[in-house]
Amino acid sequence: MKNVELTVEGNMLTIKVDLTKEFGNSTSGKSVIIGTTEGNYTIPGREEKIGLNVYRKTGE
Repeated sequence: MKNVELTVEGNMLTIKVDLTKEFGNSTSGKSVIIGTTEGNYTIPGREEKIGLNVYRKTGE
């Protein structure tokens, strides 16, 4: 994962992403990657999975 923090308290999943960070352009070059689970990720200690991408469009 990049710039994604997951915490579980009881049955509540909290996701934290620092929106000031950037990890370069997407493959298509149309967006800038801010945070990602880099595919589906099993939530620690749980059966559920998460797939997350946080991005913004480039200025083009």
